[in-house]
Amino acid sequence: MAIYQLLIIMRHSIHILYLFIAATLLFSCSTDKAIRKGDQYYAIYEYVEAAKQYKKAYRKTSAKDKPKRGVIAWKMAECYRKTNNAARAMGSYKNAIRYKYPDSLAHRHLAEALLINGNYKEAIENYETYLTIAADDKLAQVGLQTARQSAEWKKNPSRYIVKKADELNGLRSDYCPMYVGSDTTMIVTTSTRKEATGTDISGVTGQKCADLFLTKRNDKGKWQKVELIQGETNSAYEDGACAFTPDGKTMYFTRCVTDEQFPRFAAIYRSARKDAAWGKPEPIKISSDTLCSYAHPAVSPDGEWLYFASDMAGGMGGFDIWRFYIGGNQYKAGILENAGEQINTEGNEMFPAFGPNNELYFSSNGYPGMGGLDIFCASQVNDSTYQINNMMAPVNSNADDFGITFAPNLYRGYFSSNRNDARGWDHIYSFYLPETVHILSGWLYEKDGYELPKGIIHMIGNDGSKNSIGVMNDGSFSVRVTPGVEYVLLGTCKGYLNAMQELKTTEQTGKVEYSRNFELAPITRPVLIDNIFYEFAKATLTPESTASLDELVKLLENNPNVTIELSAHCDFRGSDKYNEKLSQKRAEAVVNYLIEHGIEAERLTAKGYGESRPKTVLKKLTEKYPFLKENDVLNEQFINALSGEEEQEICHQLNRRTEFQVLRTTYKLYE
Repeated sequence: MAIYQLLIIMRHSIHILYLFIAATLLFSCSTDKAIRKGDQYYAIYEYVEAAKQYKKAYRKTSAKDKPKRGVIAWKMAECYRKTNNAARAMGSYKNAIRYKYPDSLAHRHLAEALLINGNYKEAIENYETYLTIAADDKLAQVGLQTARQSAEWKKNPSRYIVKKADELNGLRSDYCPMYVGSDTTMIVTTSTRKEATGTDISGVTGQKCADLFLTKRNDKGKWQKVELIQGETNSAYEDGACAFTPDGKTMYFTRCVTDEQFPRFAAIYRSARKDAAWGKPEPIKISSDTLCSYAHPAVSPDGEWLYFASDMAGGMGGFDIWRFYIGGNQYKAGILENAGEQINTEGNEMFPAFGPNNELYFSSNGYPGMGGLDIFCASQVNDSTYQINNMMAPVNSNADDFGITFAPNLYRGYFSSNRNDARGWDHIYSFYLPETVHILSGWLYEKDGYELPKGIIHMIGNDGSKNSIGVMNDGSFSVRVTPGVEYVLLGTCKGYLNAMQELKTTEQTGKVEYSRNFELAPITRPVLIDNIFYEFAKATLTPESTASLDELVKLLENNPNVTIELSAHCDFRGSDKYNEKLSQKRAEAVVNYLIEHGIEAERLTAKGYGESRPKTVLKKLTEKYPFLKENDVLNEQFINALSGEEEQEICHQLNRRTEFQVLRTTYKLYE
């Protein structure tokens, strides 16, 4: 993250240089040449080379010379910290503390390095040690909270899916991906890969200075080769962290010009697109303050404001998010505003960007997070209030996470992170939020029969929604439903009684599926009531019958204008008179159950047919019993003609049945 590192270095260069001069005075005139050389490199921000010299000096210094070893270890640690090499910084800070280096910041910086490396317990110990000395240090307080909560946050990640975007990454650092306006077929990235235009190696990163690169999707949606962006935007200096106006015709980007003689601070440049190339960039004058940096531009969704990061006076501390008016209203020209204390902290707020619903995203180390820079979302509640949310794992990590970009209207895109890279180099990751989809599906079919392709499912939700869904030719249906809503569902088809079901959807995120089937009873023919059982040779209903009888009660409640005949049937074994009497009592037992459960007696007629109405086979039944054919009548002659006793017993069972048939559909309809 070369631009980020340069900004921090520029901000603290005078203070750090003073500390290093003071530390150097601790040595005698015979101080090792490597230390002096390391200091020279450090003074001009050549941290990679400085670290090499300090390491050489550290090895040559006796362990007995504790003060000298402590100072060298501190200097070495600072070099590693500034080049994002947390693993080596951790070891060097430990050595500085072990050799009694006097600056208490060693404990805070060690805690930060431990945090990045996931050593939460040690990080907590060092934050607590430091806070006994500097109790009011808010960044240390935030760091301590981060160390305490990071492990738990890792165990409870968000629903975002994150993957390393290998197709956008090279062999060096790649970061700050950005869609070109609303065009998701093009992405501009910042990279230090070997194709970058400059020839010098940055003393900050040990890599080439970054440039802007472009890649495009092909017809199959695959990203093509990453190549230098065409035009005049790239230079021998650090160029990157760009943003585009909504129409994709204007680009803003950060440039960090370096100079060995005096500090040169980061500035924002603007370039206009000319066909496929970008024109000569011009600096944007945001303020007359020339001793601060302006970086990481982002254009508001309406194209009116340029958001950016700066350490200019008037902020909350560190780098803040600011905005500068770039729209066409002449009365607003030149307006410069801080994003305010709800967003900015004493730490660093950087890399602003905008989400699908105009949320402001940014990276910060000033809020409790997971370590390093974390990505946060600021959702505007009203004109003066923001809700700030950490994006959590897996978007955020122990390391620096920053430079996010969203595809228009979607919670998917790319961001940058130096996680899992021992060198501290940045890489691009893709992310997306799986959509929350709740689907209700099922079947609508005739009781004892097949699908009803002319059926309709009516839905009424307690959120006020109403919907009607026609079923497919196979009787199936599928419809999207809303999480957290209670529905009443009515399955209907002409010539059939309605069937009602209820559905209460959950608040669960992700993909959730529900199933409801509708079995409709025909009006024109008898309907079998499954699972009605009586005691042997009696009319007493058994407890196993309750479920089916309750379903019949529900059916009659849902169809209040229907009257039915409730009929019971026996097989032909036994005398005609006995069977008729038994079946009548059984029919009456069912009717009595329905009356006891609230169905009006006037709607019910009990009829026992004995053995006089043997069952007629429907086509659906032949699938279960292949020895039967459609329209077979299971009378005594048919059953006796069957050769197998098992087949005969099946037919007897089919004849012993309880059915209902609709008599009227206009009961009290006109009252």
